[in-house]
Formats: sequence, C-alpha cells, structure tokens
Amino acid sequence: MTDAPLLVTERLMLRAQRPEDFEPFAEMLASERSVYMGGPTTRKTAWLWFAADSGAWPLMNLGGWTIERRTDGAVLGQVAVNKPDFYPEIEIGWMLYTAHLREGYAFEAAAAARDWAFGPRGLTTLVSYVDPPNARSIALAERLGATRDDEAPRPDPGDLVYRHPHPGRAA
Repeated sequence: MTDAPLLVTERLMLRAQRPEDFEPFAEMLASERSVYMGGPTTRKTAWLWFAADSGAWPLMNLGGWTIERRTDGAVLGQVAVNKPDFYPEIEIGWMLYTAHLREGYAFEAAAAARDWAFGPRGLTTLVSYVDPPNARSIALAERLGATRDDEAPRPDPGDLVYRHPHPGRAA
C-alpha cells in the first residue's frame, strides 16, 4: 500500500491528502475548536501531523483521508484510522471544518472509515480517544455504536476510550 484507498459514500469521497488540503487543516488546528485535540497548535506542528497522517499509509496501511464533498469538491475535514507509536490501539478520529458542521458529514465519513477498517483492512478492534469535554465527539462515537471502555489503556490518562463494535460480532 502506498497511498490511502479511495472510499466513496453517497455524498463524500475519502481520498489521499494533497498539499493543497493543508491550509484548512492548519487553520483548524490553530483555532480554538482544536482544544480537544491538543490545540491550538502552531503551523509547524500542524504540518507534522498532516505529514504523519499521509506518511503512515505506506508504513502501516493506516492514515488520514481528506473528506471531500462529491458534488463540488469542497474539502470538509479529515478522518483517520491511525496508530501513532504512542497510541496503545488503532484509533479512528475525525475533524470537520467549522463551515460544514451539523450536516451529517462527520458521521458519514467516520462510518465509511470504520467499515473499511473492519472490512478490507481486517482490523479486529478499533477505538476513539476523546477528551471528556468534547460532547460532539462523544455523541458521534455513540451514534457510530461505540461504547465507553473505562478499562482500556489510553495515550493520555484523561482521555475517554470509546470502543467501536466489530460488525457481525456479538457485543
């Protein structure tokens, strides 16, 4: 695997990140909305995250996708299935840019990424690490069917861990 697989949903394409996708990514990570992801960050840190999400594909067959709206090519955010070295488990994470909130795009993108992770990628487990005050991410994880796993290891002791159910397995 050398690049992110293309995932297509009813309204979205999850595609490999391109250099031109960096600007909205950096703006999001510099904003107050990024507080739940360790931000706001510098442009340099945002670049390192962006490059790591892209570079993970050939190394691990995991990484980040740009979320693109199919009708007009608008870049809406990012979703990733990834495992940085300091994460105990493979995580699915998401961020939608402010202009595209409350339209169901995060759910659609995260569901497609989750289905790829459990399907073609062949994962048997998948979690989301969520900052406790991040009510939107908690709600999305729960809407995706994830449940809290208070016994799971986490990269930050303050994180909540939401475990996503494997399709076809008893809960």
